[in-house]
Amino acid sequence: MAALRTVAGLLGASLLLAQSPAAKAEDRALLVGIGTYENLPEDMYLHGPKNDVKAIEGLLTGTLSFKPQAIRVLTDDKASREAILSSVDEWLIAGTVPGDRIYFYFSGHGLQVKDVSKDEEDGMDEALSTYDIKAGEADWTNVILDDDLEALLEKMKGRAVTLVIDACHSGTISRALSAEKLSGMSGARYLPRPFAQASKDKVTRGLRIDLGVVDKPAELTAAGVTAWSAAAPYQVAWDDVRLPIEDRHGVFTSAYVAGYKPSESDGNANGLVSNAELFQYVTTKSKEYCSAQENCDNLDPQLESVPGVLGTSVAKPERYRTEQTATGTAQEQGKPEPMYQETKVDAEAATAYVDADPVAAIGDIIGKADTGEVTVSLDTGVALKKGQPFKISVTSKYDGFLILLDVNGKGVATQIFPNEMAQKITPLSAGSTLTIPDDYYGFDFEADGSGENMLVAIVVSDDLDLQDVAPAAQGLNTELDARKRLSEIVAKLGKTWTGDTENRGLRWSLGTLKYTIE
Repeated sequence: MAALRTVAGLLGASLLLAQSPAAKAEDRALLVGIGTYENLPEDMYLHGPKNDVKAIEGLLTGTLSFKPQAIRVLTDDKASREAILSSVDEWLIAGTVPGDRIYFYFSGHGLQVKDVSKDEEDGMDEALSTYDIKAGEADWTNVILDDDLEALLEKMKGRAVTLVIDACHSGTISRALSAEKLSGMSGARYLPRPFAQASKDKVTRGLRIDLGVVDKPAELTAAGVTAWSAAAPYQVAWDDVRLPIEDRHGVFTSAYVAGYKPSESDGNANGLVSNAELFQYVTTKSKEYCSAQENCDNLDPQLESVPGVLGTSVAKPERYRTEQTATGTAQEQGKPEPMYQETKVDAEAATAYVDADPVAAIGDIIGKADTGEVTVSLDTGVALKKGQPFKISVTSKYDGFLILLDVNGKGVATQIFPNEMAQKITPLSAGSTLTIPDDYYGFDFEADGSGENMLVAIVVSDDLDLQDVAPAAQGLNTELDARKRLSEIVAKLGKTWTGDTENRGLRWSLGTLKYTIE
C-alpha cells in the first residue's frame, strides 16, 4: 500500500542558516529619472520619472532602511551618459565590496539601436536613454547599451544587486512604431529609431527573448542580481496617463512601491511580502491599467532571479502572531519559535528572510492567490487519521498540464502527479475531475505522519515543457525539498511565453488544500 507520507526531516541545510549575527552590509543606491531631454522635442518628454525617483527614494529610506547619504539621485540634465556611467562605476562599484547591497533604478525611455558588436541575434542592442541622447545619421547616440550595463554588473559580483528598470526595450515593435504613430500613444516609455517609418505589417514577435537590458540573465542572476523590468520584451512600458500631469508615475513603479505594503500584496497574510507576491501584485496592477487603455495590448512585468529568491521577503518582515490552535500557540506550549528565519539564496548574497513554517511559506513562494480556478479535495475531508485511506480529486476551470505536490510541516514535498503509475499523462480537460489513485493504480493512498500539510495543484495551460522541474519519474516516492522544488517550478512559470503572435506571461492556475493528519 502506497502512502501519502509526511516524512520527518529537516529542510535542506543549504538553504537555512544558523542564527548567527550577520555582518553589517554597506548600502549604495543610484536612482536615475529622466523626463526631459536636451535634444528631443517636448512631445517625447515623460512626466512620471521625476515622481518615480522620489517614490523609490522614500521606499529605500523607509521600508528598506537605506541611509539618505547612501543614495545618489540623477534627474534630467544631471543624468547625462557620462554622469550615469561614472556614478555606477565610482559610486556603486568602487564604493562597495562583496557582501554589500546595491540598488540601481532607472525611469525613462527605453530604445533599440543597431548592434555593432555582432552579439545580438536580431541585430539590435537594447539601450537606456540619457538626458543628452541625440539622433545620429541613422541611429541614436549617447545611449547606455545593454552591453555597457552587463559589463558594469559583472564588476558587482558578490554584491546583492537589485536592478529595477521602468522603461521598455521592444524588439520587432521598433520596426512598427514610428515617431508619428507613437505621438498618439501618450505616456509610452519607448523611443522609436530615428527616421523610422510606420509599418503596415502586423507586429510579430522577434527572435530574442531576454529581460529588458539584461541579455544574459542566467549568468547575472547566479552572480547575485535580481532584476525587475516594467514590461516583457516587445511590450511598451507606460506613464500612468490617468493621473494629472504633475502627479504622474510610471505604471510599474507605482505598483512596485505600493506592493511593499503587506496590506496590498501579502496574499497569505503572514506579515511577509515575498518577491513572488510582489511580482504577482505588480503584474495584476499592470494588467488592470493595460486593459483600460486603447493602445496597450499586453503588459507583463518581468522578474529575473535565482529561484530561491521568490519566497524570500522583499524587506525585513514585521513579526506576526502565530495562529491559535486547539492546544494553544507554540509560545504558550513553552516552545518559542521564530516567525521567520534568515536565509541566503546565494553564497555571497545579503541576508534575506523566509517564513519559518514550510507550509505557510508556500504562499510566499507561489505568490499567486488561490482564486478557485483549480479545486482540490479529499474524499475523507480535511481531517485524517494516520493509516486512513483516501483519494485526491482535482478539477480545473481551464485545460492544462497538472503538477500536484503534497508538502508537509517538515518542508518535504511528494510529487503526486505526474507519476509513472498513471495510465497516461494527458492534460486536464476543463471541468473534468482527475481522481488519484484510480482503479488502474492498484493501490490506495494512506495517511502517514502527523501535523499540518498542504496539497498544491498547478495547472499550466500553455504547452510548456516541465520535464526538468516535474518529471514523472520522481512521482510518489521521491522526497523533495519543498521550498527548492516549488521555487524552481514557479520560476519557470514566470518566463515569457513566445508561442503566440504576441509575447505574454504564461497562463497557469492554482489550487490548494490544507489538511491535517492526527
